[in-house]
Amino acid sequence: MSRAVEVHLRSFTYDGCREPVLRDTQFHLDYGQLTLLSGLSGCGKSTLLSLINGVIPRMTAGTLDGQVLVDGEDIAGRTMSQISRKVGCVLQNAESQIIHQSVEDEIAFGCENFGVDPADIDQRIGDSCARLGLERSWATRTLSGGQKQRLVTASTLAMGADILIFDEPLANLDQSGALELLELLRALARQGKAVLLVEHRLDVVLPYADVVWELREGSAHLVADKAAYLGRQVSVIRDTPADRLTGSAPALRVSRLTKRFGPRTVLDGLDLELMEAERLLLLGENGCGKSTLLSILARLQRADGGHVEQFLNPALGKRADRNWFRCVGVVYQNPNYQLFMPSVADELTFAAADRDYALELAGRFGLTPLLERHPHSLSEGQKRRVTLAAILAQKPRLLLLDEPTVGQDYAGLRQLVDVLNEIHREERNTMITITHDFRCAAALCDRAVWLERGNLFRQGGKDLAEAFFFREQPG
Repeated sequence: MSRAVEVHLRSFTYDGCREPVLRDTQFHLDYGQLTLLSGLSGCGKSTLLSLINGVIPRMTAGTLDGQVLVDGEDIAGRTMSQISRKVGCVLQNAESQIIHQSVEDEIAFGCENFGVDPADIDQRIGDSCARLGLERSWATRTLSGGQKQRLVTASTLAMGADILIFDEPLANLDQSGALELLELLRALARQGKAVLLVEHRLDVVLPYADVVWELREGSAHLVADKAAYLGRQVSVIRDTPADRLTGSAPALRVSRLTKRFGPRTVLDGLDLELMEAERLLLLGENGCGKSTLLSILARLQRADGGHVEQFLNPALGKRADRNWFRCVGVVYQNPNYQLFMPSVADELTFAAADRDYALELAGRFGLTPLLERHPHSLSEGQKRRVTLAAILAQKPRLLLLDEPTVGQDYAGLRQLVDVLNEIHREERNTMITITHDFRCAAALCDRAVWLERGNLFRQGGKDLAEAFFFREQPG
């Protein structure tokens, strides 16, 4: 079995940082295998991927002491274009890789840059769309987070690289989509490609992985016993009866809500009522309308029909103004949209109801050591915690969370869920959460609503979350 990638590092340190992120790191990736890279949030996994795909040091500056070999050749003198012909990469933030307005044009773009014959490009577009459940005509701006993840994956596969790298590819995928992607990646490995995944959802990925590496304390270590490694992780997180505070008065009422994007109907006459101090979990496959609904409730997007009544504060008007966003806190799928201050401390205190409370939240979310860091220098998991803490520091009455747990290792996930529920008890806030992470879904839920084809399919309690995540999957 031939070696696709070898990493021999004495150290790597980002510009402006005192301590190296990676040190004494020996790592390899082989053709014909699906390899999993695991480790705590912020341990350097994405840094290692950026060294392999050439982003470091070409686009992100730092001091590298060592070498990275692709197909046995040192890539130090190679351009990004040369490296990308061999190494295809799907980043954590898939949206940042999308530049065209249609699915078809996005998949064609990379192939055209590589000089692929037009007739062959058309065939690759069709094959990639079929593999990832996409339609060529869809507008990229209307896709859900999971569909965008699939699109970037389709574009990467269409370019035909033999080394494929995926950074948290399951982050925004529903259960069936995650399993379908893993089956596809395993099949590609069996065909001789080298596939590398960074993923925190070990329980989902480990059955598909041929090789497992763990990154800890800046160095990579091979995992000999996959079952024992998984057994050391927390699998499912539970809440307590004290977390269940649902009141008897409504907080929001949705009536006959509709939303269309071109020919696609995303919400189709949806009715829904949310009670004060309730924790509502939104379930459904990618593209069923969950994020669109959250965006309309947040007044970030207008519905085409129907209306939303709010009972949070009768003094609030119908505009999405400063007073509205003091009352309603929104945590987006992509944390980069919410990070704009020069330090984590500034981010947390910018709109906080109280500076001391914001710094207290930093401690509760494990962010105190990062207060002086620039938010965009953090890992995706750390960024998620910063955005959560910054929004919670405003003490909103209504909290809208779109995939808040992505990028968290097991310990970090438990901490995040515990803090969210502690603050829910303290502030008696009302929460709506979208998540595809079955490890914590029920712990953030008093009532679950399952959307399908833009409407309410089923609703129930925690048992509905279990029914959704553990239902029989196709194939």
